[in-house]
Amino acid sequence: MGLWYASPAADWEREALPIGNGALGATVFGALASERLQFNEKTLWTGGPGSAQGYDHGNWREARPGAITAMQDELDAKTRLDPESVADKLGQPRVGYGAHQTFGDLYLDIPDAPTATPDSYRRELDISNAVATVVYTHQQVRHQREFFASYPDGVIVGRLSADRPGKVTFTLRYASPRSDFTVTAAGGRLTVRGALKDNGLRFEAQVRVRSEGGTVTSNADGTITVTGADSAWFVLAAGTDYADTYPDYRGEDPHAAVTRTIDRVGERYQSLVVRHVRDHRALFNRVTLYIGQSVPADVPTNRLLANYTGGANSADRALEALYFQYGRYLLIASSRPGSLPANLQGVWNNSTSPPWSADYHTNINIQMNYWLAEAANLAETTAPYDRFVEALRAPGRRTAKEMFGSRGWVVHNETNPYGFTGVHDWATAFWFPEAAAWLTGQMYEHYRFGGSTDYLRRTAYPVMKEAAEFWLDNLRTDPRDGTLVVTPSYSPEHGDFTAGAAMSQQIVYDLLTNTLEAAGILGDSPAFRRSLEKALAEVDPGLRIGSWGQLQEWKADLDDPDDEHRHVSHLYALHPGRQIEPGTKWADAAKVSLTARGDGGTGWSKAWKINFWARLRDGDHAHKMLGEQLKFSTLPNLWDTHPPFQIDGNFGATSGMVEMLLQSQYDVIEVLPALPATWPDGSVRGLRARGGATVDIDWVDGRATRVALVASRTRRLTVRSGLLPEGEVTFKAVAGRRYVWGEEG
Repeated sequence: MGLWYASPAADWEREALPIGNGALGATVFGALASERLQFNEKTLWTGGPGSAQGYDHGNWREARPGAITAMQDELDAKTRLDPESVADKLGQPRVGYGAHQTFGDLYLDIPDAPTATPDSYRRELDISNAVATVVYTHQQVRHQREFFASYPDGVIVGRLSADRPGKVTFTLRYASPRSDFTVTAAGGRLTVRGALKDNGLRFEAQVRVRSEGGTVTSNADGTITVTGADSAWFVLAAGTDYADTYPDYRGEDPHAAVTRTIDRVGERYQSLVVRHVRDHRALFNRVTLYIGQSVPADVPTNRLLANYTGGANSADRALEALYFQYGRYLLIASSRPGSLPANLQGVWNNSTSPPWSADYHTNINIQMNYWLAEAANLAETTAPYDRFVEALRAPGRRTAKEMFGSRGWVVHNETNPYGFTGVHDWATAFWFPEAAAWLTGQMYEHYRFGGSTDYLRRTAYPVMKEAAEFWLDNLRTDPRDGTLVVTPSYSPEHGDFTAGAAMSQQIVYDLLTNTLEAAGILGDSPAFRRSLEKALAEVDPGLRIGSWGQLQEWKADLDDPDDEHRHVSHLYALHPGRQIEPGTKWADAAKVSLTARGDGGTGWSKAWKINFWARLRDGDHAHKMLGEQLKFSTLPNLWDTHPPFQIDGNFGATSGMVEMLLQSQYDVIEVLPALPATWPDGSVRGLRARGGATVDIDWVDGRATRVALVASRTRRLTVRSGLLPEGEVTFKAVAGRRYVWGEEG
């Protein structure tokens, strides 16, 4: 299974093919005369401590006693405030925030390469093995290149070969848009070393080249030449002295670690391939999806995308099935234990000033990156997310204390690897203290799927509890009705500041509910549990139906039925939250709001809407949104585009496709809850449900014919499906045992 093209990539964003091992990422162009491998290391970031601009974590540089209380009082009196006026009083210019950096490019300059693309040319990314290849025949010699990023060995690997001896000749060189490095070559090893001018972050990359036959020559200009080889291969390792430790964020010089990584790699290329493929398949092969797809012969992926209609033909199904698995591939490639989580571009960035710094936006984007992880059977990929959120607590406590005078921890609209938990002054995207509460939701979901009380006790609950303590201190009584509200409150990235915007309330309600459940499971103190119960009894849940039947975005009835803003923030309670159940008046109101907002929006917005419609049990509309994303928000290399490229849409769409096939947010395993008519026959293997179950489903003519479930822990489970005699069954599942309904095939 994979993506393929009949010509080299001419544009990084639209056409280059991504490989990655979590910490390292690269994009393959497949150029004939000068192959380009643009590569990244995820911790190569400007800004933070030591930045030439200075750095304050976004905390106020001067004390502002009473500033938030004064803003709350003003909102009580006026009910609405212009974002600019709030930013003037609570924001400040951002300094030292930084941006993710491209590490640079490896070029393989190939003499006597063809000047025109041969008919035999094929550039491919096999996502089932996570290997990119380039193949072509020139002057009766078949040339092949292979590239992959190995997680077990911590390296990027490339190999050039030919089907006739002595035909592999190239010069390997390094290039970068920055000038903060030196590059040397000796003993078949190229070394890049430097420090970012902005913050002094030290970085190093090493590339070791080996050949079968021929010669390997290290040149004085820092290049390496392979001449007359049968084949040649290289390994690349890279690192920085970044550490996720507040407040300095610095560790050891990367030289020793990079050298060890290169030295550990053996002399056999095939051993690297075997370890890499085995590791990748152990994750990727857990889930298979058949929805009637048939890949048309000799149709490259860019044409498959261009021809896509969203209709009922098998080629459209092939693109949808590929896109589903591509989301899983990209998460495996950009989020593995031992590095930072997937950022706005995963781990792929060709710029020194990428869009939105290629950072971590916490008002939906990093959360959306991980919506698919649990249900699409990639729970291990969440480890970097957990560590990142835990690392935000220390700077977040300081921000909570200095800005709010409260317990707990907080982070606002976006953050970086250096613990930026405060504010800036972009009026429509600077204030979002609910972000910490939302971040904890994924951690509690990890517990709900996996059921490890040890994980809950050690990892998730401490983060949840402190986030809840922040809101126990900061909720304020609304003089309009006596409920507890978030104030000031802003619905991203839209409208005026108010008190008690729907999304703010829904997020906090979700946090308090999750924390109370977890506190009961772990037996936390009765006093703390009573404080949560009291707050939940008094908090405004953020659910109101307005004058035209809509779910209100704000506590007052301010919604415009002609508003088509890309954010549909007030439907958080529908997805990813669990306050709104289908068939209720709230679900009906959510549908009114969603219909009014329309089917447009940016890539990530369309992806969110797939999930919304699936939760409303409207599979046909969910599929329509998938089609809208593929037709209008997907690039030829199948990256999501905001525009520009932003990876959350890929992840959100895969999540939405899972939601069409299996849901379990209400502690009932619902089979085919939103199956579209365009997928009448099919099967899926390996999806995960909350409660600890792996589920396989077969269906014909839109109805399940077989459901198989394997429990990962012993507990009572409820399964709902039209296949069952009563439509639903509740039973005690035993860990490791397999349960089948329908015909065993």
